[in-house]
Parts: sequence; structure tokens; C-alpha cells
Amino acid sequence: MPQHGGVPQRTASVRVDRELDLFLALSRRGRPIDVGLDGTSSLGHVVEALGVPLPEVGLLLVNGIPQPPAYRPRAGDGVQVRAVSRPQPMPMHPPRFLLDVHLGTLARRLRLLGLDVAYRNDADDDELVAQAAGENRLLLTRDRGLLRRRALAHGAYVRGAGTDAQLRDVLDRFRPPTDPFSRCLLCNGRLSAVPKHDVAHLLEPGTRRTATEFARCGDCERVFWRGAHARRLDEIVAGRG
Repeated sequence: MPQHGGVPQRTASVRVDRELDLFLALSRRGRPIDVGLDGTSSLGHVVEALGVPLPEVGLLLVNGIPQPPAYRPRAGDGVQVRAVSRPQPMPMHPPRFLLDVHLGTLARRLRLLGLDVAYRNDADDDELVAQAAGENRLLLTRDRGLLRRRALAHGAYVRGAGTDAQLRDVLDRFRPPTDPFSRCLLCNGRLSAVPKHDVAHLLEPGTRRTATEFARCGDCERVFWRGAHARRLDEIVAGRG
């Protein structure tokens, strides 16, 4: 047993799945990690102290037996930290997401696919946690500290350096049902088809002349049509990225 200052130190051996390596220090990746035990800290606390947020953990095995995060590890325990399985079931139906302030482009992409996505570019961490709880939404973020908030019931870390990769990651992880072109990209409201003559007075002359199909948001009343950007939007929907 390892010693500290001549006194035997109580330790457990923790092995973290490869999928969770991005949360670990480089020196700890790909090998068992000996962690000191104080006799009071929970297994969840031990795992998060290594850098792995609990929302990214699918299963905690202690000596091969599943244990809850509240379990208090004992000296000599062998712990396996498993990543969440994919596809991961959404905790609410239909799916409802909330994105942090750094994921605005991803929010618009998800709305383009018809997903219910709340987003504000000025919300602080406390407001995000409160909104996720109050509206029963799953928080998507790249802020690892935010995922460790005890008040956050449902969250997920978004992998990928760019929006295309982030979109693929979210869709691969949760496999939410999509309904493209059914939500407002700006406010998240539902779109419904509207006759051209009802919105003609809101259109520029060029749009009135060339566009034939229109939709209006039921919340903010903005009008949408297939413009010069339509091909790119079709590519995003078809390729999901």
C-alpha cells in the first residue's frame, strides 16, 4: 500500500474509458490511476476530482459491481468509469435542449432540424442551470465546470472543434427525431405555412417576384422563404452537418 510521510495511504485504483480521456490530464490517460481516499468522499466526488463530469459517466463499476455515485470507495477497490452509451435516451420527451452562450451557431443548426432549442447569448451559468431545471431541458455545453453543478439535473458535453462536428456529435449521442424547416432559427418558435398574399407587404420586391412558398413564426412573426441560402440549408439537413 502506498505511503505518505511513513503512514500507509488508503487508495483505490480507477480506470477511465478511452472515450473519457479528453477530461483527464495527459499523464493519467490510458492507465489505472491510484487515488487517495479520505474515508468520506463519494465515488462521484472522486471521479469528478479527476476531471470527468458525472453527466458523461454511464456506469460506475466497483470490483465489477455497479455502484451509485454516492458509494464511498474503500481501500483496494478497483473502479471502472464507463462512458455513456450511444444512443443515449433523452430524459424528457419530446427532446428539449438548452445551449450555453458559446454554442449559438449550433443552436441555429439544431433548430433548422426542427429541434426545440432554447438559447440566449447573455445567460450566465446560474441562469442556465435555473432555466434547465425550470423548463426541463438538457443543457449542452463545452464548459466542464458547468456540468459539475449539483443543481444541474441533465447535461452533456459537446464534442467537436467546429459546428459541423458538434452537430454530428449531438445527433449521434441522442438520435432525436427531426422535423427540418419547422422552427424559427431566431426565436425557436414553430413555423407554419402562410399564403404569399398574406405576407406580400412585408417582402422586398425581388422576393415578391421570385419566391413562392413562405412560412411564418407563430411567436416572433418573422417570415421565412427559400432564398439564395436554400441550397446550403438543404445540404446541412441532408448531411446532418
